[in-house]
Amino acid sequence: MKLMVLDGNSILNRAYYGIRPLSTRQGLFTHAIYGFLTTMQRLTDEEQPDALCVTFDRREPTFRHLADESYKAQRKGMPEELAMQLPWMKKVLDAMNIPRYELAGYEADDLIGTISRKCEAAGWQCVVVTGDKDSLQLITEQTTVKLVSTRMGQTTTKDMTPAAFEEQYGFAPIHMIDLKALMGDTSDNIPGVPGVGEKTAMALVQRYGSVDKLYQLLPDIEAKPAAIRKLTEGRESALHSKFLATIITDVPMEFTPEDNLRRPFAPELYDLLLELEFSKLIEKYGLHPAGGETETPDFHAEVEKVITVERAEKLLALWRKATSVTVLALPDLRVLAVECTTGEDSSLMAQLTFETYEGDWNALLTALFSADIAKVSHNVKDLMHLLLENGLPAEGFVYDTAIAAYLLDATAGSYDLQRLFVSYYNEELPKPLYLEPDAFSLLGDTATAEASLYSYCSAITALQETTEEKLREKEMWQLFTEVEMPLCSVLAKMELAGFRVDSAELTAFGEMLAGQLKELETRIYAEAGSTFNINSPKQLGKVLFDDLQLPHGKKTKTGWSTNADVLEKLRWQSPVVEDVLQYRQLSKLKSTYADGLLKVIDPDGRVRTNFQMTVTATGRLSSTEPNLQNIPTRTELGSQMRRMFVADPGWVLVDADYSQIELRLLAHMAGDELMQEAFRTGADFHTVTAAKVFHVPEKDVTHQMRSSAKAVNFGIVYGISAFSLSQDIGVTVAEAKDYIDRYFATYQGVKAYMDQIIKKAEEQTYVETLMHRRRDLPELKSSNFNLRSFGQRVALNMPIQGTAADVMKMAMVRVDQELQKAGLQARMIMQVHDELIVECPETERQQVEELLERAMEQVVTLAIPLRAEAHSGRNWLEAKG
Repeated sequence: MKLMVLDGNSILNRAYYGIRPLSTRQGLFTHAIYGFLTTMQRLTDEEQPDALCVTFDRREPTFRHLADESYKAQRKGMPEELAMQLPWMKKVLDAMNIPRYELAGYEADDLIGTISRKCEAAGWQCVVVTGDKDSLQLITEQTTVKLVSTRMGQTTTKDMTPAAFEEQYGFAPIHMIDLKALMGDTSDNIPGVPGVGEKTAMALVQRYGSVDKLYQLLPDIEAKPAAIRKLTEGRESALHSKFLATIITDVPMEFTPEDNLRRPFAPELYDLLLELEFSKLIEKYGLHPAGGETETPDFHAEVEKVITVERAEKLLALWRKATSVTVLALPDLRVLAVECTTGEDSSLMAQLTFETYEGDWNALLTALFSADIAKVSHNVKDLMHLLLENGLPAEGFVYDTAIAAYLLDATAGSYDLQRLFVSYYNEELPKPLYLEPDAFSLLGDTATAEASLYSYCSAITALQETTEEKLREKEMWQLFTEVEMPLCSVLAKMELAGFRVDSAELTAFGEMLAGQLKELETRIYAEAGSTFNINSPKQLGKVLFDDLQLPHGKKTKTGWSTNADVLEKLRWQSPVVEDVLQYRQLSKLKSTYADGLLKVIDPDGRVRTNFQMTVTATGRLSSTEPNLQNIPTRTELGSQMRRMFVADPGWVLVDADYSQIELRLLAHMAGDELMQEAFRTGADFHTVTAAKVFHVPEKDVTHQMRSSAKAVNFGIVYGISAFSLSQDIGVTVAEAKDYIDRYFATYQGVKAYMDQIIKKAEEQTYVETLMHRRRDLPELKSSNFNLRSFGQRVALNMPIQGTAADVMKMAMVRVDQELQKAGLQARMIMQVHDELIVECPETERQQVEELLERAMEQVVTLAIPLRAEAHSGRNWLEAKG
């Protein structure tokens, strides 16, 4: 039998500091609880213990504090954001029927020590889960310590058995106490022997074992005279430190392993996790409300199935008069639910089904999706794509609850209806059974599918009312109605248009890469003196660090690290490293782009991406399946990929991009007169900056000066540190700091703006763009320095990056409107960062170039002009100019 005991405070702390802050809509922080639960779930899946329990520290002083006032005295109290989670954590554990133990006068470690020994006495195995190395002294053949560490949201563990411990430390686990007695522990204020460090202490314990034996043999031990003197003078401190470091294993507590056997969760766990907005965990644990399956929320909707043309016409007339109707459609457009408010507390839900409708189905859908009916839905862009793909109109959409929720919380990560409903109403929707393949067939449970369809349709109606109020409160209504909603149609048309790819050129390019990879492979084997799998980090690490004995190797759990950072530092140590880096680059280019794109070319020769509107925290669009925004351009070979993207015969590509939009926005938002003047002159801004920073005439600015000024110009937008800048431009940290100081001395308005942004963000815990796009930053209130620093960096760059994203979206809407107004055949097909690509007939080339530049430059009025430059060509590389 096996029992797993978790060090509650240790795991909770690591989750708190290792995971980005999460909170409910009521402001309760939850990331420590979530991290704890996911860690516990993963470890129970891994260990499959028969019994499970958790220990916690208490606020009262322990016997150690009473014996030594300085013990842990330097530790700060629990941060408020963590303290608020502790009672909830305990409630959740209680509802999971997981026993928890805490006892005044003792630490959690002492309870763990006692639990482990009681397990051993009962013939049980014990697994101790903790992030604290103090518990390593408990390791025996029956007790394993599982060390947990959490970094950047990733939790890793290391199993410490007697063999693993001895391999790492060179002595038995029980002597961990003696190691601490000699070297001390600053985190706990255990003094150790003054002057004896870790290296000396390790050597002494490895040779003599216990502190008691060491002092028995003094002064005849094998050590330097100075060390013997320190040990002699520090004897009392060593013995006291050993007392403080020793985990008690006979705490007077009632405990038997059988009392901790795993039991089913209590019904109240569902409500707790619902309140904490842990919908994914509810699903993972298979939880349901106390009454059984989730009931359909009652929205007072009267349901009608529309069969006849006459009734459909009456409903269409009703919907045209309504402020808006909610529409939810199945992916095949064969079943739809339409909800329309008919009174203060009631609404009419209409179900439209292809199989049962007596009239012209396409005519019905054409009427419903025309501009004269205002419609609300969820993920409108995808629905518009589906409609256009089926030759139907896609007009009149006025509200998208997914985009609204995204604007209100840009870092939530997921905006599916189920999660949003839990988040906003603390109520769970039923499973979306209407999406099951046979839901509305003769074989399906039609009644249940229909009920879920109505629930989700009404959920959209409820969310629309709730989120609209919040969008108006937070001044995002204009951003929503004038930018995000019109953009849905633009993106749906772009997705349908796609981007033509020259498959023959792409195939030839892939074959050329294959030839270069073969040459590199042969050369690498010759340089290494053996053949091996170059793509295997383990085999590559052995070749580089064991066989070739290259320096600076870093070992991981699975062997030598061969990540990009490690190899970059070794680039000049051996030609094999340069060749491996080149091999990796070409291999990715071939597999991801050359081969990968060939697989997704549609029969008409075009590749179609999916534009994601609710992914990035800054408001930028992202592209998936395939990602066409990530076509590599930094290398000559990578940029050649753009040559494969071509226009239709007789057509050209027009590529327009903003010139230094983020820097221009910084100049405007900071109100820095000197920076604004530099842009108004029309001169090269990086040269102007270099001249001002280095106090030389512009004609005397060297290439190196301009490069340094350029790095600082762009780095400032991202809150770059002196260290990062030094890495970027290859100078010392002191020189990089000097560059930054000179920059701020030159553009003093920028420095004042950045200080003001940080101060304001810390006061209101969010930042926003010129269009009031908002990003919440709870990190700024964190007691964790790293998280707080992250929040400050985001506070600096999000208003600039986000405003650039807003401007680009506004430009896309404007360009689409102008193209339609001009009656051109030209169509927008791609957006990448600050760049727009339009495909048009050769005869429209000049008109489209002028239209793009004008629309992009005039979309917003700033203190300085925006600049856009358009070029054209038969392929993307040519059109870049």
